[in-house]
Amino acid sequence: MKIAAAQLTCLPADVPANAARASALAVRARAEGAELVVFPEFTLTGYELAALSSDPGLWTGADDPRLDPLRSAGIATAVNVALPTDGPRPAIATLVYDADGAHVTTYAKQHLFRHEQDVFEPGTRDGRFELGGVRFSLGVCYDNHFPRLAGRAAADGCRVHLASSLYGTGDGIGERATVYPGIAKEHGLYVVLANHVGPAGPWTGCGGAAVWAPGGDVVAEADDRTPGVVTADVPV
Repeated sequence: MKIAAAQLTCLPADVPANAARASALAVRARAEGAELVVFPEFTLTGYELAALSSDPGLWTGADDPRLDPLRSAGIATAVNVALPTDGPRPAIATLVYDADGAHVTTYAKQHLFRHEQDVFEPGTRDGRFELGGVRFSLGVCYDNHFPRLAGRAAADGCRVHLASSLYGTGDGIGERATVYPGIAKEHGLYVVLANHVGPAGPWTGCGGAAVWAPGGDVVAEADDRTPGVVTADVPV
């Protein structure tokens, strides 16, 4: 199976515009032969916590029609959003759709980073799904700094770990370059990282969307400045 990792520059708090940008990358990934494309944290809004806290209109449910451009791209997608919950706060959640646009699963970020704890509701369950005979696990940015999450995935028979993230210039460069190959090496998983590139809320995304093979070797990697996708083959 060929899998794509995306990186993009989001327009702040503009769901339709970012859905269109992500859809264009999904179509590109499909044209390159990918069956699944993974997008970064807060794909549809950028990392705009003040706006997400004050405007529930930016929250996105699994059936939100603003996701139709992605659902109709003809490729399975993992897109991260602010997801409405039963309470007053949204969750930071990855929605997975198959190539026909059907909702497959939802995973809510369990480990909230610092100020996120004041805005979002944490998830309580691990994320899993199967596609094309491959079992996948899901993590969102800071989740992936907790080894037990990936350890549970490996123990549960997962082969590929998908990480929707935001790493910026500065400390984020080193974190990106150590956390994800470390997961691949320690747990024997393929690891797919999607990231922001360029302005991302208070940060500047450092790009470097990538795929690492079990053992920690990088098999596909984007640059630090260009929106796009990189693809890699995962044996099934």
